[in-house]
Amino acid sequence: MQSAVPFKPLRIVLADDHDLVRSGIKALLTMIDGVEVIAEARDGRELLTLLEGVTPDLVMTDISMPGMDGIAAIAEIHDRYPTLKVLVLSMYDTADFVKRAMASGACGYLMKDAPPFELEQALRSVMTMGSYFSPAIAQRRMQPSEPTAHDELTQRQIEILKLIARGRASKEIAFELGLSSKTVDVHRARIMDRLRLNDIASLTLYAVRKGLIQP
Repeated sequence: MQSAVPFKPLRIVLADDHDLVRSGIKALLTMIDGVEVIAEARDGRELLTLLEGVTPDLVMTDISMPGMDGIAAIAEIHDRYPTLKVLVLSMYDTADFVKRAMASGACGYLMKDAPPFELEQALRSVMTMGSYFSPAIAQRRMQPSEPTAHDELTQRQIEILKLIARGRASKEIAFELGLSSKTVDVHRARIMDRLRLNDIASLTLYAVRKGLIQP
């Protein structure tokens, strides 16, 4: 994927919690003339620590990462380094994720299943025009946002839902959270009632769609 017109040196910090995914993205980036990945992070907190010691032209980050997620990291980057450009690279394309990323300070949003040529297109657009949104993502920005999990559930219910979606039984959840199995069962029934879902598979799909767990 050699560029017809090389970039001026473009220094990128890349953040993604999946090593293989991050390595693949780095390989694509380094095939573009003038682009260099100068540092890599596995989560938002590590990304912020890296930025204390390096000076990139662009940060590319996933959204769903353990610990500090991409949305929180973008907001912190925007506060600390207001001129640093951030491009989101995500598997989530819902209006809620796109709008939250933009509100936090991201200047572009690229899907992980985008064709390789679009990666270079996104970089060029962000560096020359200041932003990049594919037609599909631009359309998402115009859609009304769905309610977030925090709009629909309490913090305790979200904790329990995450564990249910990861396949944990009531006794395991109860032990981990210091609750009784009966209390966990009551919470699960209330979660299903609030979300109008009737089985574990539907709860798991909800958790994935809302970015509470990764598929």
